[in-house]
This record gives sequence, structure tokens and C-alpha cells, in this order.
Amino acid sequence: MTVFNFVFKRYFKRPSSIFFLLILPIALVFLPMGEWPPIPLGFQYYGILLLFISVKLTSIIMIDRENKVLLRIGVAPITHFQYLLENLLAYGIILIGLNMIVVIMGSIVYRESFNYYLLLFIIYSFFSMTALGFSLAWYSLFQNKDTATSILSGVIMLMAMVGGVLWPIQIMPVILQRLAMLLPTYWLGQSITFLAFRAPISEQIIPLTMMLIFSILFLIVGSRRKII
Repeated sequence: MTVFNFVFKRYFKRPSSIFFLLILPIALVFLPMGEWPPIPLGFQYYGILLLFISVKLTSIIMIDRENKVLLRIGVAPITHFQYLLENLLAYGIILIGLNMIVVIMGSIVYRESFNYYLLLFIIYSFFSMTALGFSLAWYSLFQNKDTATSILSGVIMLMAMVGGVLWPIQIMPVILQRLAMLLPTYWLGQSITFLAFRAPISEQIIPLTMMLIFSILFLIVGSRRKII
């Protein structure tokens, strides 16, 4: 698990990593309750932050590609699959740990007005996989990390707006509402909305399944062996 251990050393040695993993998520927890959906705003916007954190995490793979690390792996006693698996496993543990911190803090801050924390943790965990897969797939389309990252920031915000994370999707034109279903953020928004309005747990099956499908598709695209 050499690559797995190295991921933590590489990521946490950067001050910006602490900012993304602790300061921003904690700050989101203290945002007030929203009117739509009736859930703390931080719980709603946290999905967007998960996308940006995933971008920072998976950028490590892009850096390795630019530095020809993946080329050297071809002659090292480690396969490309093992390299990718250990990286994704480390990223997943980081995000799941962060989800747990956010949910626990939320349960303390909003203990009297919100109590669906286990389900919220499950939703975040599913979307964490989707976010990692999306970031990995996006970077696989580019040769330059800076170019990919700069474009991706705008793409994430567009996904959040069209996907109904920032406002009710019902206020958008019908054509956009239908197109939004092609975005993983739409299913995150649906899942959070169901949670906020205390819908039966069975209503979560479709959004969670869709996020899982997106995760698989993105990982298939992003895991292609690309060494140059």
C-alpha cells in the first residue's frame, strides 16, 4: 500500500488542503436554515464543496501524469490498476472522514431542528464517489492540469445551478429541467430535497442509484491508462 500511504503525505503537506478539509466544511455547518429546501444551507452547499475537494484530490494523478510518473510505473513492480485503486481508496477515505466530521458537527449545531444524520451521511458518501469519478474522468480529457482545473471550476458551478443545488429546479424552463437529469448534481439535489421534506426512505433509492451509476461510468472513463 505504498501509493496509498504516499497520497496522505502528499496531500496533507499543503496548507491549502487543511483549508479545504477543515475550515470551509466547518464554516458551512454554521450557515443558517434555508427556506428551500428547509434544511441548513451548509448541508445543501456541501455537495458543491465535495466536488471542489475531489478536484484537488484527483489533481495528484494529473500531476503524476505530467511528471511522467505513470510512464515510470510501466516498468515498476506496480500495475496501473493498483496505482489507481490505491489513490482512489485514499481519496475515498479522506472524503468519508470529512463527511463524518460535517455530519457530527451538524448534529451538534442543529440537534433540535434536524435529525436525519445517518441518511445524510449516506447521501454524501454516495456523492463523494460520484465527485471523485467525475473529477478523474474530467482530468483524463486534458493534457494540462491548469487548463483542466480552470475550466472545471466554471463547469462545477454550472452543474450546481442547472442541477438544482442552488435554487429550486422547478423555476427553470422545462427543457433545462429535463437536461438537468443528465447531471449528477440533479440527483444530489433530489436526494437532499427528499431528506429535507421527510420523504419516505424508499424515495432515496432512485437518486442514490443514479449517483452510483454516474460513479461507475465516470470511473470507467477516467481509469483509462493514459501515460502521456
